[in-house]
Amino acid sequence: MPMKCVLVLAAALISPLALADVYKCVETDPATGQKRVTYTNSRDAKDCERLSRDLPVSSVPGTSTGKASAASPSSGSFPKVSSDDQRARDADRRKLLETELATEEASLEAARKALDEADAVRYGNERNYQKKLDRLQPFQDAVAQHERNIEALKKELSNLR
Repeated sequence: MPMKCVLVLAAALISPLALADVYKCVETDPATGQKRVTYTNSRDAKDCERLSRDLPVSSVPGTSTGKASAASPSSGSFPKVSSDDQRARDADRRKLLETELATEEASLEAARKALDEADAVRYGNERNYQKKLDRLQPFQDAVAQHERNIEALKKELSNLR
């Protein structure tokens, strides 16, 4: 019997949450100037408008209105690039990726060196080995990030024609 009371009480407390108002907020990123739409149930949000309760809520994107088809590359007015221009662009891209790869490999070596230096030191308050592992974690994360970046750059270079 007490379990039924708890369930009824929980249902009674949760049911008003289902009737909460939804607000649509349009924010502009000051750095990039791009607009971002967020939805909230908070009344104190700035520059937000309350959505009508009778509107259906869906997280599925709507169907296209035809504007996207007009801008598709299959249209006859889409500009063509000559093969020489495309080869030049591909060469520039390859050069840029190779430069980024060299920079990333240098950063990986620096991160590994910093990890080795930090690993060689053990402070007095690190009697517990876990404290040392916690201190080394940011260095290990940096090494792993550089390794992932190098792998992605090599994959991108292999995909070039």
